[in-house]
Amino acid sequence: MPRRVLVVDDEREIRAVLRAYLEAEGHTVVEAATGAEALRRALATDGSAPDLVLLDIGLPDLDGLDVLRTLRRSSDVYVILVTARADEADTLIGLSTGADDYVTKPFSPREVVARVRTVLRRTRDESAVPEGSQGDGALRFPGLTLDPRRRELHVDGREVRLSALEFDLLHALAASPGRVFSRAQLLEEVWGYDFYGDERVVDVHVRGMRRALGDDATAPRIIGTVRGVGYKLLLEPEGDGR
Repeated sequence: MPRRVLVVDDEREIRAVLRAYLEAEGHTVVEAATGAEALRRALATDGSAPDLVLLDIGLPDLDGLDVLRTLRRSSDVYVILVTARADEADTLIGLSTGADDYVTKPFSPREVVARVRTVLRRTRDESAVPEGSQGDGALRFPGLTLDPRRRELHVDGREVRLSALEFDLLHALAASPGRVFSRAQLLEEVWGYDFYGDERVVDVHVRGMRRALGDDATAPRIIGTVRGVGYKLLLEPEGDGR
């Protein structure tokens, strides 16, 4: 499905190339050359906000990671970082700040389009009713309710904001409570078959998700770690007869 994509880069030529490839995929493309302009466009309230942001880290006015941090305070829009930094630590910082994926310069425009396609494919089939859900499609557990249709999460009666990818990750675990997912399975389920990155991105996002949920990794009550394998949801669905 065509979406609205915001391309943020201070190099006009890069924006033009990405625009051409993304528009060939049917997407609507808007551009920003600075961090301030990116925030203005990404946080627009007139219906023009993007579905996905391609965000260069090296911007002339604001560091791209600072733009991402500001964005994450009020938006769960999908974000793919574009970086010329080879330092792995920068990539992990970006992912832990809430980025959904990243590409490094120099890149192939076709690769970027493939990443965009993969991230946007995460929108789930809202007609599916997995185990633990009620008639409205919400997944309910003691102290936790996740509504994939409204993309809302409540924990112990309070609303909790997750990034788009963290929400999808929790939804994958909650749709099959008790099932142990390996990192590779979660990459396939949430990121998509053609994910290009490192399996450690799963760990980064689980840490962020636990932080938002107030779930202590040393004594978890929501997301359990199965050492050497992966993760599982520890909660039992409400009304489950087991």
